[in-house]
Amino acid sequence: MKSKILVILGPTATGKSDLAVEIALKYNGEIISADSRQVYRGMNLGTGKITKKEMRGIPHYMLDIVNPNSIYNVAKYKVKVQRIISNIIKRGKLPIICGGTGFYIDSVVKNISLPDVPPNQKLRNELEKENCERLMKQLKKLDPRISKTIDSKNKIKIIRAIEIAKKLGKVPEIKSSPIYNAIQVGLIAPDKILKERIKTRLAKRIDLGMLKEGKRLYEQGLSWKRMESLGLEYRYMARHLSGKISLEQMISELNSKIWQFARRQKTWFRRNKSIRWYQVGPKTNQKITEYLRGMI
Repeated sequence: MKSKILVILGPTATGKSDLAVEIALKYNGEIISADSRQVYRGMNLGTGKITKKEMRGIPHYMLDIVNPNSIYNVAKYKVKVQRIISNIIKRGKLPIICGGTGFYIDSVVKNISLPDVPPNQKLRNELEKENCERLMKQLKKLDPRISKTIDSKNKIKIIRAIEIAKKLGKVPEIKSSPIYNAIQVGLIAPDKILKERIKTRLAKRIDLGMLKEGKRLYEQGLSWKRMESLGLEYRYMARHLSGKISLEQMISELNSKIWQFARRQKTWFRRNKSIRWYQVGPKTNQKITEYLRGMI
């Protein structure tokens, strides 16, 4: 029989981390983050990383594992997470994957075969100088098929696709062979409510010192260019802190861009018909916990 794992997913600002902790407390679970930026050390408020207090004693994995100047990818994530899942199961506990990076989640849940192409730092340094539009034109020439499916605003993903296509001639089609019995639960909210939650969450993180975090990362050696490449909060913090845009512009741009990001997340997850969706509300966590009784 395939081992059971639980996946808590959904767009940003829907309360996934709190739900995962509640379930872990009730069902003897341990939590594995599925967030492509929370793997980086020191990137806490900008990524909305769960705090030690909020963890409530539950072990969390895949947080703070690499320096932000390093480039982490889904292939490394999949290998490490599968080892972690194995160890959690051996100890008789429930692995709970929690996050909003759809491809990271799919790589584990579907056991996706990923191309064995090591990083080409020289090529990456050259490609980093180009904007997303020029990179997409290059990718389209190399592999028209993948250029139609990739996020045209995600510079890191575009560069990785070009890197693979240059090495292999094209980006191989994804194949999967699931090795887990994955119970997938999604949190969702109506657009109006989600926009408000995004706005409130951003304001809270700024109040808690998100800009101080950005300054500290810069002082510790993270260049403005690298900070921009880390996307969303870090992109616009870098632009504000380096004097390119005002604080008001930063906040306005971020609210808009985070909302666009949430919409892309919803589009990604919508393709997965195995997800059981729940609207965010006062009794949502209770309903999900009850649903899981007898299943895990």
